Amino acid sequence: MEELTYRGKKREGRHRDTWDPFQLNPIGAEKETKRRCFQLCQYLVAVIVGLAVLTSAVVAKGSLLVLSTMSSPTSMRSPKEKQFYMLMLVFCLVCPNVMVFLKSLWRCAFKSFVQPNMKTMSFVCAIECLVSLGTSILVLVVMPQFDVLTNLFISGGVCIVSAILQIIYKLQRDTWKILFPICSLILTVAGYCLLGVDYYVRVSSYVDRQSADCYIYIGIGIFSSLLISLCWWENPLQATNRMQEKLSELDGFRDFVCVITSILRIIVIGAVYLIYHVLIEKSITWSDFNLQNDDWELLQIGLVLFFLQAFCSAACHWFGVVACKIHAVRMSFALPVCCTGPAVLLLGLILFLTQVKQLDGARDMNITEFCENLAYLSTKNTTPVVLLELTRSICRTSLNSYYMQWPFSMLALEGVCMWSGFVTCTYYVWKIKVQRIERTSQLFVRRLYESAFIDLSLLLNTKMKVPRAKNQDSQDDMQNCVIYLCATMWHETYDEMLKILTSMFRLDRYRGDPKEEHKDCFNFECHIYVDDAFMTEKDTGKRLVNSYVTDLIHVVIEVYRVFTNKEPDDVSINETPYGGRLMFVMPEGNMLYVHLKDKELIRNKKRWSQIMYMYYLLGWKGYIVKNPQKITRQNNPCRDSMISMYGEIYMMPQYDNDYKRRFISDDNTYILALDGDTDFQPKAVILLVDRLRMYENVGAACGRIHPTGMGPMVWYQKFEYAVGHWLQKTAEHVFGSVLCSPGCFSLFRGSALMDDNVLKRYTTTATRASEYVQYDQGEDRWLCTLLLQQGWRVEYNAASDAYTNSPEEFKEFYNQRRRWGPSTLANTLDLLHSGAETVKRNSSISKLYIFYQMFTVGSSILGPASVTLMIAGAFQFVFKLPGTISIIIASIPPVFYIIICFVAKPNAQITIAAIMSVLYAFLMTASLFSIIGDMVIQGTFLTPTGLFLVSMTIMYAVTAILHPEEWGMIIYGLMYFICIPSGYLLLTIYSLVNMHIVSWGTRESSKGEGEVKKNQNLLCDKNCRLCCWDMKIQVTQETEHLMLRQITGQTAKQDFPLTITNQAAAEMEPQAKVDSTKAVEGAKEPPTDKLNEKAKKGNDAASSSSDSSVKKSSISQSVSDDEDDDDDSMIADLEEPEELPAKDWVQPVKEEFLKKLTYANMKRNLQEQIRYTLRNKNEDDVCEELVLMLTDTLNQELSAVGPEDVLSESQLEELEYALEEHARRILKTSHVEKLHKRVTNAIKKTLTAPQVQKLDEGEQDFWNKLLERYLMPIKDSKAHLEEVTKELKSLRNKAVFLYFIINVLWVVATFFLQAIGNDVISIKIPKYFPNGTESGEILKVEPLSLMFLLSFAVLLLIQFLAMLYHRVYTLIHVVSYRSTEKAYKQRDDMEDDDNELTLENHSANGLVITSDDL
Repeated sequence: MEELTYRGKKREGRHRDTWDPFQLNPIGAEKETKRRCFQLCQYLVAVIVGLAVLTSAVVAKGSLLVLSTMSSPTSMRSPKEKQFYMLMLVFCLVCPNVMVFLKSLWRCAFKSFVQPNMKTMSFVCAIECLVSLGTSILVLVVMPQFDVLTNLFISGGVCIVSAILQIIYKLQRDTWKILFPICSLILTVAGYCLLGVDYYVRVSSYVDRQSADCYIYIGIGIFSSLLISLCWWENPLQATNRMQEKLSELDGFRDFVCVITSILRIIVIGAVYLIYHVLIEKSITWSDFNLQNDDWELLQIGLVLFFLQAFCSAACHWFGVVACKIHAVRMSFALPVCCTGPAVLLLGLILFLTQVKQLDGARDMNITEFCENLAYLSTKNTTPVVLLELTRSICRTSLNSYYMQWPFSMLALEGVCMWSGFVTCTYYVWKIKVQRIERTSQLFVRRLYESAFIDLSLLLNTKMKVPRAKNQDSQDDMQNCVIYLCATMWHETYDEMLKILTSMFRLDRYRGDPKEEHKDCFNFECHIYVDDAFMTEKDTGKRLVNSYVTDLIHVVIEVYRVFTNKEPDDVSINETPYGGRLMFVMPEGNMLYVHLKDKELIRNKKRWSQIMYMYYLLGWKGYIVKNPQKITRQNNPCRDSMISMYGEIYMMPQYDNDYKRRFISDDNTYILALDGDTDFQPKAVILLVDRLRMYENVGAACGRIHPTGMGPMVWYQKFEYAVGHWLQKTAEHVFGSVLCSPGCFSLFRGSALMDDNVLKRYTTTATRASEYVQYDQGEDRWLCTLLLQQGWRVEYNAASDAYTNSPEEFKEFYNQRRRWGPSTLANTLDLLHSGAETVKRNSSISKLYIFYQMFTVGSSILGPASVTLMIAGAFQFVFKLPGTISIIIASIPPVFYIIICFVAKPNAQITIAAIMSVLYAFLMTASLFSIIGDMVIQGTFLTPTGLFLVSMTIMYAVTAILHPEEWGMIIYGLMYFICIPSGYLLLTIYSLVNMHIVSWGTRESSKGEGEVKKNQNLLCDKNCRLCCWDMKIQVTQETEHLMLRQITGQTAKQDFPLTITNQAAAEMEPQAKVDSTKAVEGAKEPPTDKLNEKAKKGNDAASSSSDSSVKKSSISQSVSDDEDDDDDSMIADLEEPEELPAKDWVQPVKEEFLKKLTYANMKRNLQEQIRYTLRNKNEDDVCEELVLMLTDTLNQELSAVGPEDVLSESQLEELEYALEEHARRILKTSHVEKLHKRVTNAIKKTLTAPQVQKLDEGEQDFWNKLLERYLMPIKDSKAHLEEVTKELKSLRNKAVFLYFIINVLWVVATFFLQAIGNDVISIKIPKYFPNGTESGEILKVEPLSLMFLLSFAVLLLIQFLAMLYHRVYTLIHVVSYRSTEKAYKQRDDMEDDDNELTLENHSANGLVITSDDL
């Protein structure tokens, strides 16, 4: 209700100024707010992860202590048990080395292998051998000699070397913090001294008959701790400038070093075990390892302790990494790890006090007598073995002294010293700052963790992040970046344009609002590239912007008004060599460019728009930032200062990001590719930026694309997109690299696009048939293929959501997929063909991944045959037909449709496909219920078909549940199931047979004379409705009969100026006319105006002479816009275009923006400008007074002016003088003359008119040369087009033949297996009931069917496992983002800038205009 009241008040305020106060309010225009449920989930995840770290660390540490206690020579276990527990200790030490060995070997074999430097590798191997020697001696030799409490405390001394290096290199941020490592060293040494004193008291007091040889083990223990502390030598050194080259070199071949060092560590561990226990102690009896049946308890205890220790130590390491990545370092990492030792001690005391009553000796009150009685319990089976041994180990301490028990306090003090020592040594962990999804290599120095000291290992291995000098690069700090949002538009509707503009303005508010805190370091510009933006007005011959540009201008004004309650402040209109450009300063100071492309001057369609903005943003802008003298200076007289909505002056804002980019590398320059109808939130962009910012080898990243719209076709696509992202894209991301980053929402790295063989190759003009299919039909996939072949990785972020319109009509959907299908296959085959070379270059792509892609390609090729056999099974199920007859009947419709596609026109093909799809849907529905009924009749689902159906249903249901925000997509699964024959059989046939048609087929505009030609022989044109399908039936006569041509064609030509253009153009392509499109949209139509009327006039009177008078610029333009044409109709009319002036379009566009200077708009603009200029709290009174008084002045000066009248220049000058004088008097009366300049700037800002500008010479020359070199419209000869047509048909025939042969062979093989009979060739599977009992019946399954079923099931299982893995890391990323999400909080105070103009963009971090710039 509050929201309704708020909107009502705003509307009332507008209504005072105009009779048209009504406006659109796009969805998502309101400010983003933190959802409370997400905050609660974030804290819940942090708590769960923290508890997981603490629990796993306690269990791992406790398990190791129990094993060392039970393998002790003083244990009451038998020698056979002791040696088995000792072997489990060895396995605990070996396990992490085996895991690192396998992971590193995998990376070396299938990722990348770098030749190591032998000196560096020898040094690292020597260190690792010493560390492994110390670890194995301490765990296998020393710890069994000590009691459990000493073993718990002694491991704290492994931080000595780290503390010493911190003291030597003075790595502390503040000088006084050097006390921490000094205290750590002192406390550790004190702990060792107390250990020696404690054992001296034990020996002298004859505690548990303690012998004097314990001093030897104490010395060995201290020495081994020193060796172990060498493990983390890299951490202090990497924080200094010492050995940086060696350490960087080591990172390059660390995988190979880990393979070698893991083997060496395992060898050292085995050698220590054999030398000490076999040669020195001679305590190993090899025959005792042959366990008998009565040794079950021994085996159970030993294996359980080993698996607990190994699993929990690995889990603790993984959860520790997760805790750091979700920004819960203190609560979920440092605190649990530091508390591990005390928690183990506390847990042991609790267990001892609660369980000791089970021991008979507990009845004795004297501790010494209690310990003596333990010896008699060793043979009783009812006594818990672990509890007995731990209690026996505690009795070895000074508590069991007959003389004095106070020395036990030294043991406790030793524990306190050791614990305090390693906590103070790792003090920096509590202050560490991590970025979102911080790389593990940036969190931890070593890949290997020490399972014997998991808590100490995690803390000491955490990377020290020391501040660098300003002139040094640091990977630890978030790098600033610049993002260019580039949207390509091709005949978008008003609503679609509204989505993309609203998204851009949301990002502007997220990034630039100076009132709000912002943690992300990025700058951005918005660029919109409008294809086919101009038309020729036939009556006057003027070149004007068309109706699509008219809509776009209306949308920009409407969205600006929604976000700011006023008109666009600063608009510039530029004439350019490619057409024109509009520049806007967005509300927060960021720039919006609208590039209007004239197809007479530049190539149109998406790929050429991408080349256009890549060369402009990466080539030209990259060139001028590397040559600062090329950047236009502020004192350039050709451009005045521009002012943002809120009154700050932005000197030359179009060059603002160019100045900032001087300090930003190409690696941190990103291009966000968008479609003209994409809807996204700022969060989605930031999540993609995180992927590129964190991983240097990632060249592109895409998000989760959601199709929008209504109707059965959209429902089908919703589930298709969901499954494609849930399973296929996640599998590609996890196992290798994503093959296609869709152009509707993808972030590309600038340096990746600028790499060799990428952007340069992307400019290649298609000349051969295969190039037309691969290059122009799926440009996004081809660009990603080029990136992959150059060694870049493409990633998928499931939390980055974007919404885009999907085809709602059956015809549009089939034409879209007719482009995508062949292009996908062509690019995948290209990647597989260069697989060997790609594997060498790209560390993300392995040979196994290439095999995986080969398997998926094979499955897609066999798709039609598989669907045909599935339909045959449906016939067999529903109609109880024999298998051979079912296959023959199921094969008839595909063969029939292939013939139809070869002889009929594309529209007829699609109509027949729609009818067949409905019939197939009925059959699939019947088949589904037949399978379910058969399972009910059989009393079991444990048949191949039933098991597959049930398992797939469960898998998709679990997958949907794991995507809680998308689980509703599972509802559309039924629609997807019944449409499988249409999507995988009919669509495949249609795509292949029509491969030679290379027009887009969607959003095509049919105008002018082109329509006349297409309708010359039209005998019948009817619109019909069949069920829910809208169909268009046309009857044409293709003949050369002169009389018939005169009857039909002559009539059409006579009516051309009026009838044909107005009627046929509206019926064939409603998007070609503003009024026909908006008639459907109703109230969403913007008000018509002078510019709109001119655009309509051009469209109605022969508007698109650009289609008829212009040479077709490429083969995609040469192909007929309507697939009803003959194949040979792709040959274009090569008439020379008429040379027309390009400046005629400027004045109508300028007049549209002059509406800002109407009385109603100026009043609202002035109020908003004053309110924001004086937005400090201490200026509220003056602000409101100025608003009231200046509004009165405005009303008085313009009392004779209508609310919609535009003021003349003289009226503006008089009004400006009156407002400034009145404002000066008010400020003087209020004694705040210091605000005069700011208020004057606000008044001038309100009265600023749009400017018409010319490009500077450098940029003008760039565009001329770019057009000449890459983007001039293609002028193909008639002979060349005929040759290309022939090649495309030949390619089509080869592809259809190959597909046909492969699928026919598969169907024929299955047919003959059916014909031979299941009794001869079949796999016999026993039938089981759901309760597991055997029914006694035998199921006979064909080998081919079972093999294909199993292969498909294995493929889905692999994708499902990849999805689970990807879900976990998506959750980590989302929680990490939520913890750093921007909070929209208004700033209380603002620095005054009273005496000087603002010469810097306050939205930019630290950018200042220097004297050099001036």
